[in-house]
Amino acid sequence: MITKERAQYILDVFKSLKILVIGDVMLDHYLFGNVERISPEAPVPVVEAMSEEYRLGGAANVANNLASLNVNTYICGIVGDDQANKILSSKLKESNIENLNIISHKPTIQKTRIIASHQQLLRIDWEDKTPFSDFNKIINNTPKNIDGIIVSDYAKGTITKELTKYLVKHYDFVAADPKPAHKEFYKNMTLITPNEKEAKGMYKEEDINILGKSLKQELNLKYLAITLGPKGVAFFEDSAVHTYKSVAREVYDVTGAGDTFIATIVASLLAGAKTFEACDLANIAAGIVVSKIGSATTNYQEILENVSNC
Repeated sequence: MITKERAQYILDVFKSLKILVIGDVMLDHYLFGNVERISPEAPVPVVEAMSEEYRLGGAANVANNLASLNVNTYICGIVGDDQANKILSSKLKESNIENLNIISHKPTIQKTRIIASHQQLLRIDWEDKTPFSDFNKIINNTPKNIDGIIVSDYAKGTITKELTKYLVKHYDFVAADPKPAHKEFYKNMTLITPNEKEAKGMYKEEDINILGKSLKQELNLKYLAITLGPKGVAFFEDSAVHTYKSVAREVYDVTGAGDTFIATIVASLLAGAKTFEACDLANIAAGIVVSKIGSATTNYQEILENVSNC
């Protein structure tokens, strides 16, 4: 495991990094309430609303995780000229994230979750998954003097093969949180971070070691990290595979854990961490956020406290 001193050094380097997140930007809307009865109109619970909250979601949650770790963070995605984007833009400003989003005819993606007694009862999505055809608008909004790019692909239309091909050609470090249907988009990337289900959707093989080595070779990746939930992460580099265990903790909500993982591992690698150190820090960070409700982030102090407890 990584030492506290080494973790502190790596985390301190984060504030000198510049990382751009490109992907499917979302606004997460939470309605919190209590359930004490069933509706007489239909066999469904009646939620007595107590409060509501807006959070950055999707690619914006990846950016929020980076910003919470003191990384100089940029975000570029597709949004609408609507109230959801006004709220989203305000949240990005609050988090000190440079907003490079492009306003289009598509609505801002918004997900409303209704939660009672720490349980999600229902989710409502507003979205248009039509592919965004004018990738040059994204390219023109992409700064040149950055250390790395994270492609946050939720298959909502922002990420295309043409776009990722350009990014890989023009930037030294490009990582992706992938979707299996877009496997060809990720060729020649530095790193991709699928979960176990996504990895098996990209390559039909049950054995994780064989799967990872085959997928890494097929896509010509420098690194491949397959997240395994409570079992940790299988990390592939060169011809070797290493498994790093997660720290045991109570899980309340896995929403956004993949966002936290890729934000932390990319920042760590760019900060000069060894691969085992980057995996340890990313595992710790993801473990912290699953103990929170909804799309959440962690920070410098929380990670250091959990390193010392390992």
